[in-house]
Amino acid sequence: MLSTKDLVFKERSVKKLIERYTGLYEIEEIVSKNALKLKLPASMRIYLMVNISRIVRYREPVKGQRVEKLKPVEVEEVEECEVERILNKRKVWGCKS
Repeated sequence: MLSTKDLVFKERSVKKLIERYTGLYEIEEIVSKNALKLKLPASMRIYLMVNISRIVRYREPVKGQRVEKLKPVEVEEVEECEVERILNKRKVWGCKS
């Protein structure tokens, strides 16, 4: 899985709503001990060679773990996800939220 930490997404303006990792991409070639070449889709317009610090091994969900996929909701011709409830809230001094 590829880290989305430094990637720019035009369709998502709020960085905290973007997934931390994306896709299950195949390693095409090991370039050096610190760099890998991935098989990425053409829609991802990034350089194919990435540092190994941006790669995370995929782990299967633990038996009994509930995995929910959010269904996208189309708003003004853009797919968005609908939130059912907020589980936690952080209060900051001097800010009303």
